[in-house]
Amino acid sequence: MNRKEQLLQDVVIKFAGDSGDGMQLTGSQFTNNTALMGIDLATFPDFPAEIRAPQGTLPGVSGYQLRFSSDHIFTPGDECDVLVAMNAAALKTNLKTLKKGGKIIANIEGFDSKNLRLANYPDGINPLEDNSLDGYELIKIDVTKMTREALKDFTIGTKEKDRAKNMFVLGFLYWMYNRSMESTEKFLKEKFSKKPEIFESNIKALHAGYNFGDTTETFTTTYKVEKAKLEAGTYRSIMGNQALAYGLIAASQKSGLPLFLGSYPITPASDILHDLSRYKNFGVRTFQAEDEIAGISSAIGASYGGSLGVTTTSGPGMALKAEAMGLAVVLEIPLLICDIQRGGPSTGLPTKTEQSDLLQAYYGRNGECPMPIISASTPSDCFSAVYEAVRIAVQHMTPVIFLSDGYIANGAEPWKFPASADLPPIEVKFKKELGDGEDKFLPYLRDEKLVRPWAIPGTPGLEHRIGGLEKQNITGNVSYDPENHQLMVKIRQEKVDKIADHIPLQKLDSGPAKGKLLVLGWGSTYGAIKSAVSELQYEGYAVSHAHLRYIRPFPKNLGEILKNYEQVLIPEINNGQLIKIIRDQYFVDAKGYNKIMGVPITKTELVMKLREMLGSNN
Repeated sequence: MNRKEQLLQDVVIKFAGDSGDGMQLTGSQFTNNTALMGIDLATFPDFPAEIRAPQGTLPGVSGYQLRFSSDHIFTPGDECDVLVAMNAAALKTNLKTLKKGGKIIANIEGFDSKNLRLANYPDGINPLEDNSLDGYELIKIDVTKMTREALKDFTIGTKEKDRAKNMFVLGFLYWMYNRSMESTEKFLKEKFSKKPEIFESNIKALHAGYNFGDTTETFTTTYKVEKAKLEAGTYRSIMGNQALAYGLIAASQKSGLPLFLGSYPITPASDILHDLSRYKNFGVRTFQAEDEIAGISSAIGASYGGSLGVTTTSGPGMALKAEAMGLAVVLEIPLLICDIQRGGPSTGLPTKTEQSDLLQAYYGRNGECPMPIISASTPSDCFSAVYEAVRIAVQHMTPVIFLSDGYIANGAEPWKFPASADLPPIEVKFKKELGDGEDKFLPYLRDEKLVRPWAIPGTPGLEHRIGGLEKQNITGNVSYDPENHQLMVKIRQEKVDKIADHIPLQKLDSGPAKGKLLVLGWGSTYGAIKSAVSELQYEGYAVSHAHLRYIRPFPKNLGEILKNYEQVLIPEINNGQLIKIIRDQYFVDAKGYNKIMGVPITKTELVMKLREMLGSNN
């Protein structure tokens, strides 16, 4: 059979189906395969909010979007080229994101009368049959029937056979995009090493999908995306929560501090607990506490005892941990609080992304309770950002808040991982004994950074009082003296402010040092901002982009940068939080672009906003 191969530069695929259809696994396998080929990629998993939504319903649709390209890319794409729809609900939910003329790979069995009714299609309407999809390339495959046929000789039940239909689809896509199946075959062998029949059935379904594409005369074209021109080095695909876990382990090893995680499971932070629990060989101790308060309190105890204490959570858990964070601030001990943000308020949108905890991180505790705040921008950036957060915590004797979000946590991208020898050192100093001229230990006697000594309990001669009551300056004794309280409040704030002397100056990500417009971002808006700004720069506009890692304190030169531009735009996935802080601290008339839909800002909508501000509608 004569087939032609078409070279493509950029492809966006959306895998969508019921929660039980294995779309997350299918997407992650195609992602890992893509990474192994050296192709640049970005992903956006989209989980249903309901744990067990009724099968076939709109709330139960699970999606995984993958963009892969021979160019360097920064977002998972605004629109899809290919939509894999395992049922009618998946099609209805995601059709609006598919480009006109795009491909729809539809599982026919998922469009029976029951599935159509569950997806709220009118009686007698089937989108696969009524010509409503004429603007697209529709590929109808009876995936369920063919998977069962491929597995007819297996003794497993029909339900177990149907679970392999995602492998059939994956095999077909491997054929369509000229891929080897070796990486998935290896994955299945490792996953089902103790269940040989399940392993064999998945392999059989995978090959059946590939062979279906290869032997069916309907398909005349296969596609190929070349390897991306990335910086030389060894890469792997990594998700944000994975990178965060690895960054914590690296910081523990470099600092010599045993890592202790005290945590309570909460979406989308739970995977950090799962990942770290696998690394006992690095001296990592994980504790699944009975609630959020116990999680952070155990981490405080670990830090007091000389370990690297960490707790992980999301917005609702941050609220519960607030009092204990205040205790860590008063004690002035190292502690890392990782907040993987999600939609709120209250339980809100557990599986959807948002940047809505920044003001909570800044101000959400009783009393004057300042804490440094570090933010990651991409999945792989979680490694170096959390590593830096640990450095600040242990070298400045302060709890630190680390901000990520669901988009970063569950997204994936290629990561050129560093060698251990190339990581900057994290120097830790414990006070081991009384100094010359000291007749007793003074736990709040400070150095030039206003940092107090870290003394491990049980060290002879270094006994000292702890607790949440206000401390007398230098001695650490309980004090209700009003002048002392004001002094201690001022010192704790100044200590955090002084961290600005020990972090890098803010740099522009791109664009001129002075110009018409600066786009200032933080967190997961990075990819959309970079892509939008790059497009306008290519067209000749004087637009610049700066992205913040250090949000409290800000880099010392940030105010100077802001004043170099006629306009400042701050895009956020919230109702305007960083913009309030920027306006307050720098008296800059910044403008906001806010999206609060549980999904990321897209490049397209940001380009439109930038054109509007620049007075161009071209």
